Amino acid sequence: MANNFQFFHKSPVQIRFNDFDILKHVNNSIYQNYFDIARSNYIKQVFQEKIQWQANGLVLAKVTLEFIRSILVDDEIEVVTKIYHLGNKSLKMFQQIIDKKSHEVKATCDSVMVAYKGSSDKPHPIPQKWREKIIAFEKDIDFKN
Repeated sequence: MANNFQFFHKSPVQIRFNDFDILKHVNNSIYQNYFDIARSNYIKQVFQEKIQWQANGLVLAKVTLEFIRSILVDDEIEVVTKIYHLGNKSLKMFQQIIDKKSHEVKATCDSVMVAYKGSSDKPHPIPQKWREKIIAFEKDIDFKN
């Protein structure tokens, strides 16, 4: 996905020794962990509340990762995160792993998250207070279109 997003959320990532494979780069299975950590940080920062996941939450419905460049031993990275679409029951989130020194994009993640309520196994409308907080945070996106 090509984008011209302005990212307001950044999560630094600590690369751990066990993230590396025999070729001395981060194993591709670890990239999703980095995106998950940043996704959780985004929710915590933007929603500004302790989510009661048993009552209301978001689940991943679709994840598309693109590996662009290897993450190497000496790289310093961060994940930038953007919600760029709000539907009634779902939202779309775009993330990039960025090298902090060179600003090179290492990988991207485009995902769809679906809201749920309680133990129901069905999608539920995104709570209005979450919607308002996302709209206020992602001030450059017109969510009406």
